[in-house]
Amino acid sequence: MPQGDYFILMGVGGLFLVLGLVVFIWGKREEKGYFDTIATYTRDLREFMNHWPQRPQPGALKVGGWIAIAIGLLVLATGVALWLWAKYSA
Repeated sequence: MPQGDYFILMGVGGLFLVLGLVVFIWGKREEKGYFDTIATYTRDLREFMNHWPQRPQPGALKVGGWIAIAIGLLVLATGVALWLWAKYSA
């Protein structure tokens, strides 16, 4: 592997890790906001019954966040392993 390519893998892994954490936190906040709205605003349950106005689905955001975190950890671990292998094999 050419010199420095493992740093690209580590950067991409870190980016996916940060992106996954942001999306997961966004999903948790959407879920909390959705259920707090239902609990406090009882005159109109249209949002609960018809899902209007449209919101991002909190479950999908949380699952997407977990997937991005898993991919980020795998790519980051691969980059670190290749970096250590290149460092100590030469």
